[in-house]
Amino acid sequence: MKILNGTELAGFIKERHAKQVRSLVSDGINPKLAIVQAKDDPVINTYVRLKQEYGAEIGVEVERHVTIQSEVPKILNKLSISKDVHGIIVQLPLQDPSQTDEIVNLVDSKKDVDALGEKSVFEPATPMAILWLLNGYNIELRGKKILLIGKGKLVGAPLEKMLKQSDLDVEVIDREIPDLKERVMGADIIITATGSPAILYPDMIKNSAVVVDAGVASEEGKTVGDLAPEVYQRDDLTITPEKGGVGPLTVCALFENVIRAAHDFKS
Repeated sequence: MKILNGTELAGFIKERHAKQVRSLVSDGINPKLAIVQAKDDPVINTYVRLKQEYGAEIGVEVERHVTIQSEVPKILNKLSISKDVHGIIVQLPLQDPSQTDEIVNLVDSKKDVDALGEKSVFEPATPMAILWLLNGYNIELRGKKILLIGKGKLVGAPLEKMLKQSDLDVEVIDREIPDLKERVMGADIIITATGSPAILYPDMIKNSAVVVDAGVASEEGKTVGDLAPEVYQRDDLTITPEKGGVGPLTVCALFENVIRAAHDFKS
């Protein structure tokens, strides 16, 4: 088994980010990320804390705005025009998810570092992280059959677009498709992003396949991915670990966008 260790790659990227931030600060730019959170949830709080820690380690100020959903538009408008704030995140999910599209589109497109709005100038963080991970371990995508399971707004849909723009052979399916096993068995590279625990089992994956689990779900108070634990008993796979695969690189990719936003502000 070959492990796609995102934590290891993230360490190298963090060093580069710290150097880039020091350069910006020396030019009089102090990069700042604002996170707007309208739902108190243990999983969300963990994500916010990870971003705050990463920001502190590379020298980016991370400002957290905890509020009620009705106040979010006012806060976003204020942050969008602030010259001190370079990146803005609306931490999802919202208390009332039906307003998600309306709210994320209030973020200034040049500060929309999560790339959730329709006019954002950035690439979404998790799809970027997945491609960084595959590239970092020299996984050849061209000429391979890539299967993407999950069509969500945050990962599946933007990743499909990025892969197709590179003219790669990618098929996108939903986890509830009747012939899931048959589709998975035909793939050389499988990327899952459904947020449903244990949708893939060892007997569904072809020999020597590459498997990237980008799903996040909560089960009995623990954060789990899309793969059944038994998948890790296979020794022929190239696979993300149960923890420390895509996640650490997603935080890196987000701050890549923040640094770029601050740099563009300078120019």
